[in-house]
Amino acid sequence: MAEKPVSKEPRGGVAGLSALWQQRTEEHAHQQTINPFSDWEGASTRAKLHRGDQGYGRPVEGSKTEARGKAAHTHISGEVLQVVDVINAIGWRDRDGRMCVNFGLLFEVYTKISNKVVGVLVRARKYGLLEFEGEMLWQGRDNHVLITVL
Repeated sequence: MAEKPVSKEPRGGVAGLSALWQQRTEEHAHQQTINPFSDWEGASTRAKLHRGDQGYGRPVEGSKTEARGKAAHTHISGEVLQVVDVINAIGWRDRDGRMCVNFGLLFEVYTKISNKVVGVLVRARKYGLLEFEGEMLWQGRDNHVLITVL
């Protein structure tokens, strides 16, 4: 009868649980040192980022926060493209050949798709896809404002 080789690493029992607990404790301590909202006593040793530093104003790479941010960006980008498609479908061409629509008409049509029409328009302008006058558009007051696809 052959003997089994003895492993030096604990796989079970109290020693295995103790090693697993120690590993988790060390991971938690590390996460607390990089958490900007942590009151943990070792957190004061973390590097402070300043404006212009790489990673400033960004979530930790690989974190759930980073994943949620990427998913939100993808979703909003899809809505921006959708509003441009709607303008292309219901609008008309101006003298320069660009698609245009009045805010009132777009509001009527697009609110059946999404209730975030004004926010999506502002984001589309930020991306350089649309052009319109004013900082914000208000239903009723700004129905005549022309929105142009660039």
